[in-house]
Amino acid sequence: MSTQIIGVIGQGTMGAGIAQVAAQNNCKVIAFDTNEAILQTATNNLKNTLIKLAEKGKISAEQQRAIFNNITYTTDIQQLAPCNLIIEAIVENVDIKKKVFAQLESIVDANCILASNTSSLSITSIAAACTNSQRVIGIHFFNPAPLMALVEIVPAIQTSTEILNQAKNTIDSWGKKTVIAKDTPGFIVNRIARPFYSEAIKMYEEGTANKETIDEAMKTIGGFKMGPFELMDMIGHDVNYVVTETVWTSFFYDPRFKPSFSQKRLLEAGWLGKKTNRGFYNYAEGSAREAINTNENLQQTICNRIVVMLINEAADALFLNIANAQDLETAMTKGVNYPKGLLAWANEIGIANCVGALDNLYNTYHDDRYRCCALLRNMNAENTVFSV
Repeated sequence: MSTQIIGVIGQGTMGAGIAQVAAQNNCKVIAFDTNEAILQTATNNLKNTLIKLAEKGKISAEQQRAIFNNITYTTDIQQLAPCNLIIEAIVENVDIKKKVFAQLESIVDANCILASNTSSLSITSIAAACTNSQRVIGIHFFNPAPLMALVEIVPAIQTSTEILNQAKNTIDSWGKKTVIAKDTPGFIVNRIARPFYSEAIKMYEEGTANKETIDEAMKTIGGFKMGPFELMDMIGHDVNYVVTETVWTSFFYDPRFKPSFSQKRLLEAGWLGKKTNRGFYNYAEGSAREAINTNENLQQTICNRIVVMLINEAADALFLNIANAQDLETAMTKGVNYPKGLLAWANEIGIANCVGALDNLYNTYHDDRYRCCALLRNMNAENTVFSV
């Protein structure tokens, strides 16, 4: 089999990471960006990363040279002509992406797969910009791409089965864990994970507990590696809020995905999280945090409320055939490092208990964000559990 030539458009953090992954798997990579300074930064960062990997004994000196030499950096988009697969990782703007994909069709041959790394935009809409739309697909890596195992493979409604299989086989060959998701807003992970953030903020806004207590509850009771406020600050509110808003508007303003004013105000203030030293938390040296409420019943209530909302989203994704049960479980454990799959967690808690908790929330708020998924309700009536 001949060496694959992979194009990566955009050499920010995500694009540079994807280029590294492909280069580490013996592909020839053409890394394109319109900004020479960004290309220089990507080159320097890769060089430093490979030096560290070699120093730690994770790669040999020979591998270090080979990986670095596998990537060619360019500001000339015409250099992408010989590529077998091109992965676009630029700004999350569907109109800009469509222009890029339309341009690529005039450069590459008919057999080149065109993929977008978008986290929540419509692959079908992007594909519509191409004459040969059946060769367009979503290949969504998670940040940092060299370290995160999960990749969501998202066929547009136009994507051919052959292209889906080729794309999946390629990414599988790079040692990634692939899942196939229907082309709906947020795909699997960014759809199902919304309540981890939104329900935490809602409890914080209502005064149920301070953010420190909510974060602690999710770590100690739930077993999550980070609490929701810590994680939002790490991701950055310019990213996390925008994904929430995109999913919400794309779902025709479904209340289940409604963003919060608290997070929007942080974005408006430029308090984007750790990257700006201020978000939900103040990261300036010497800044104090509020005391954690150690009441176990309170912490258990917080954790149960967020987890049951996550379970409801996972059940709804299964009900609507967004992905199969195994891929849903894999996506959440490998993509966002959840302590266990949400469907298995539902079985553990008990389907009746999940339905009861959701109904209690709905009866309290009369807000559609708490409507129980039909699949959960049917399973409760039939006394069945998820097959995972």
